[in-house]
Amino acid sequence: MVAVLVLLSLLFLWSLVSERLTRWSITAPIAFAAAGVVLTGGDRPAVAFDMDTHTFRTCVELVLAVMLFTDATETRDYQRLGGSVGESRLLGIALPGSVVLAVLFGALLFPGTNGWLLAVAALVVMPMDLAPALTFLRDERVPLRVRAALNIEGGFNDGLVSPLFVFCVANLVTAEGDSFGDLVLSALKGAGYAVLVGVALGFLAAWLVRTCLAAGWAAPAGLRLAGLALPFLAYTAAVPLGGNGFVAAFVTGVCYAHTAHPLGDDHLGLVYDISHLMALAVWFTFGALIAEEFAHGIDLPVMAYALLVLTVARIVPVAAALTGTGFSRAERGAIGWFGSRGVTSIVFAALAYSRLPDDDAAFVVNVTCATVLLSVVLHGVTTEPAARWFARRQRRDSVPAG
Repeated sequence: MVAVLVLLSLLFLWSLVSERLTRWSITAPIAFAAAGVVLTGGDRPAVAFDMDTHTFRTCVELVLAVMLFTDATETRDYQRLGGSVGESRLLGIALPGSVVLAVLFGALLFPGTNGWLLAVAALVVMPMDLAPALTFLRDERVPLRVRAALNIEGGFNDGLVSPLFVFCVANLVTAEGDSFGDLVLSALKGAGYAVLVGVALGFLAAWLVRTCLAAGWAAPAGLRLAGLALPFLAYTAAVPLGGNGFVAAFVTGVCYAHTAHPLGDDHLGLVYDISHLMALAVWFTFGALIAEEFAHGIDLPVMAYALLVLTVARIVPVAAALTGTGFSRAERGAIGWFGSRGVTSIVFAALAYSRLPDDDAAFVVNVTCATVLLSVVLHGVTTEPAARWFARRQRRDSVPAG
């Protein structure tokens, strides 16, 4: 109860001073993470924080379900670009390549570590989250197609990673008698049931919303509650059937957004607000993790791993995947560099912490904290210089030769 009181008080105070602090480059993730460090650190913390409880695990799973739903439903006006922004290459080529490189770097820096554990760590730290680089994504000095590529990739990569994450975690905590084939079959069944639930619920919900709205039985403002209920419905409907609740929430969002698009985003405003509130709570949790994990410093291999997954493991696959497209070298570099890490990685790490043995969980949390912390710093300080560079380049290109 104390933690809830603290979070609500922080939310109220942040709403009063957010505009002023943002001008000083103090974003919501930085503010709430710093609060988590201050209030949960030390021998006698002001807020006791226990990640081992069943309640905490359930809350984290619901946070991820809502995040996956909102990522899938969030639509932006990129139609004037008139074509693809490389999203299929980013998701189908660059993302798998990044995960493979992260596993290889883990094997190099942490010799003797279980391969499945390295895979879990890679799947946790590689999905991008736009929060640390949000100002870059909103800056109109940055080419629209660069922002579009990052937004679309950020909306879909966590949905693609989540079933693989669940599968790799299951291999680390395999019950006696369960073979690799059994786990593969279980994962496929779970994904299959989840897709069926997501498709059925997403299309049915969209049809019902349009029908009731046209008949005058509902108003757009009232449908905000319906939008909020959908990710929770998807998760709770899939799990009892043996389906993957995360995949179900994501597929529901994809189907619902596709068919309900003509209604606009207003009826989804409430679920977006709740998702943002949950994200702030996750950043507070991140601060608590930092206070615990780095109380005695950061090991050099962990910091090296974080640096490699943010740079080489991200930039090289992105540059290779987008080669031959309409992106310039500078634009490919910007897309590769601004693959920031944030809420998605923190949530995956919290799930790993609640499911894995202590030593394995500690390893995943440690590398995740280092990666996200480094991302917040590096991407935070480079957003403005990068936007200025694009602005200068645009002015130079617009000057007629003569």
